[in-house]
Amino acid sequence: MNLNQIHNVYFIGIGGIGMSALARYFKSIGKNVSGYDKTETELTNELIESGIDIHYKDDIGLIPIEYYVENTLVVITPAVPTTHSQWNYFLEREYVVKKRAEILGLITKDTFCFAVAGTHGKTTTSSILGHILYESGADVTSFLGGIVENYNSNLIGNGKTVTVVEADEFDRSFLHLYPNIACVTSMDADHLDIYGDSQAIEASFLEFANKISDKRQLFIAKNVNLEGVTVAVNENADYKAYNVRIENGNYVFDVQTSSEIISDLQFGLPGKHNLTNALMALAMAKTFGTSNEDIASALKSFKGIKRRFSYQIKEKNLVYIDDYAHHPTEIDAIFQAITELYPSQKVLAIFQPHLFSRTRDFGEGFAKSLSKFDEVLLLDIYPAREIPIKGITSNWILDKMKNEAKKVVSKQDLIEEILKSEAKIIVTIGAGDIGELVPKIKKELLNFYKK
Repeated sequence: MNLNQIHNVYFIGIGGIGMSALARYFKSIGKNVSGYDKTETELTNELIESGIDIHYKDDIGLIPIEYYVENTLVVITPAVPTTHSQWNYFLEREYVVKKRAEILGLITKDTFCFAVAGTHGKTTTSSILGHILYESGADVTSFLGGIVENYNSNLIGNGKTVTVVEADEFDRSFLHLYPNIACVTSMDADHLDIYGDSQAIEASFLEFANKISDKRQLFIAKNVNLEGVTVAVNENADYKAYNVRIENGNYVFDVQTSSEIISDLQFGLPGKHNLTNALMALAMAKTFGTSNEDIASALKSFKGIKRRFSYQIKEKNLVYIDDYAHHPTEIDAIFQAITELYPSQKVLAIFQPHLFSRTRDFGEGFAKSLSKFDEVLLLDIYPAREIPIKGITSNWILDKMKNEAKKVVSKQDLIEEILKSEAKIIVTIGAGDIGELVPKIKKELLNFYKK
């Protein structure tokens, strides 16, 4: 398929974080872009403001009449059900219909492609890397799975020769990519609804890693069981961050490579996991030829990603953090970062489980991770693409938790319950629609504490 011959691009699920980055890209290169999503969000509203037409009803009558089979590309997300009317309309008329990952593969095939894989850390690592390359003057476009605060976008740059992409293991999407330099940040069990077991996930990551024939171009976290250049914090590795200290709320650290020591790097995102992500981005950028000075400057200026340990309120007596975490390992990372920054402070965690299958598969892990917090409020499970599984509920997790102060609450009662807490550190956690509640929670907290 020749993308130059495509005039129109229609997205089914345009509001997804990865889909919207592609929509922005096609809009930026002059294509007519429109699409469907089932829900209106802040992100879909931003796309509409940029000139993209979006509707929220699965109705074939809403497909633009000028979108002919010869000049239109249809992009779908794996989350769309096979019963979707518009999807079936396009299939029956033999339009070119591609998954998001296939389109990323086509776009990046003729570029120098950085691919960032891993069950955790993809978005942060790829965003830091995209920021480093863009700030250093590289001719780069970065397709990201989060909104980077520095750019208020999930698309950085409009370069033609270099691309940065998140290599998503969901639905084996990352196997469509053509990476020149790649990394694997982590390889935990996840998406068991797709893979079945952890062995199948590891086999898929191995297949992805084998796309890099020169293993000096493949970077792996120290605990990842693959062949490549190792990266670690305070452990022996090919790229090692050490002498880590906190100054004015930022990490300051040194990096030892096989050939040199880079001293006094500064980075503002809290948590050892984020330091590892920054080190991974540094290693990939250095291999590409980016100077130490440009890397240091970009690490220092990186502001973070919305919904990734994202500060909503940062006052002396009140801190509110929001995070996208949806796996026990990610919740553990949040707890580590919070207790490092705010030792001995009482913490209230609000968690919305994401997917019935993930909740079932990691119920014990969720209970163990959440039990570390002083107080926990659980919202009902966000179903996304799934139908309920008998017996798998938020109350099921609650019964497994060890802490005393725990409760399942409705969205309607959530803010009232938050305001009852004496905790001065509050964190919302989850990959569902909990993010849509954040502005209201922030507003009500500020109003309450001003009284």
